[in-house]
Amino acid sequence: MKVYRPLLALAAALVTGFDVSAADNELTDQEKAGGYVLLFNGRDLTGWEGESDYWSVQDGAITGKTTPEKKVPFNKFVIWRGGTVKNFELRLLIKQTGNNSGIQYRSRELKEVGPFSVGGYQCDVHPAPPNNAMLYEERGRGIVCQNGQKVIVDDKGAKWIVSSTAPVECKNDEWHEFSIIAQGNHLVHKIDGKTTMELYDHDTAKRALEGLLAIQLHGGPPMTVQVKNVRLKTLPDGGLVSLADMPVPPDAKKVEPPKPRAKKSASKKAAK
Repeated sequence: MKVYRPLLALAAALVTGFDVSAADNELTDQEKAGGYVLLFNGRDLTGWEGESDYWSVQDGAITGKTTPEKKVPFNKFVIWRGGTVKNFELRLLIKQTGNNSGIQYRSRELKEVGPFSVGGYQCDVHPAPPNNAMLYEERGRGIVCQNGQKVIVDDKGAKWIVSSTAPVECKNDEWHEFSIIAQGNHLVHKIDGKTTMELYDHDTAKRALEGLLAIQLHGGPPMTVQVKNVRLKTLPDGGLVSLADMPVPPDAKKVEPPKPRAKKSASKKAAK
């Protein structure tokens, strides 16, 4: 049976949610009308800042790479210098091999840690399905909401799992669209249009309502991350949901904080 390639392309678009009429690093007419702007021109790192030892543009994509000979001493980032983001929808295509990566948003630069260190909300890009597109807080609260979960963080900082389903899976060594929607204290992550996690963050002491965008190079084993088609839509101000309006349900499951590691005794240290 003869199968026409245009039909295959259309079928792929319906499955993934990609717009087949869009060329790489260009907006569709629909995206332009919807208020999206491009954050990456596909040619160079104009508007972005990172260390040239690790970051470049290859094949029309922002590319970060570490090797056994060229490691990062700590997690480092390429930072978008076009401003900060508050309420927004971010959509990008990402491909990653090796260790893991992440998309930082509403984050802050931590120059006291070292150059191009960033902390804050992160949409994780991770080989383990429960951790892929989860919400991780870099240099903060750690894992906040995993793939497949809806979580409410109360005003005391306790995490409550409201619902849980099987994680959305994908192969990170292939191109996939990761999306982040941030409106007030309501945060949503998606892979190819499928919601991976939903969070209401009522912890006023630790949540962030504005900050930087950045892409992560993770310390440790060698890795490569590539990003293209970076589209940002600014959403209206407001959107804060109170704990009274979005309370913790009585059947929610509390996430107990990890127990602190026991300190090694002096005798055990001496024995090593």
